[in-house]
Amino acid sequence: MRVQVKLFATLQKYAPEPEASVFPLEMPDGSTIADVMRTLGIPAGEVKIAYVNGRARAFVYRLKDGNELGIFPPIGGG
Repeated sequence: MRVQVKLFATLQKYAPEPEASVFPLEMPDGSTIADVMRTLGIPAGEVKIAYVNGRARAFVYRLKDGNELGIFPPIGGG
């Protein structure tokens, strides 16, 4: 299956190509958000929240072909 992945802020360094914050990714059917994170080498501690098609989802959420996945780090401010 193919999912569209968008990495935000500091997570962009895990994109397969430099400065490609949005990219398609081929994954086996039934893959979860955690599987995508492992495939890209993103440590779970660096991710605060993930959205699938605009809705927040747990890392165990099973993706479907054509889903859009956004992965966000913790964001600080002051």
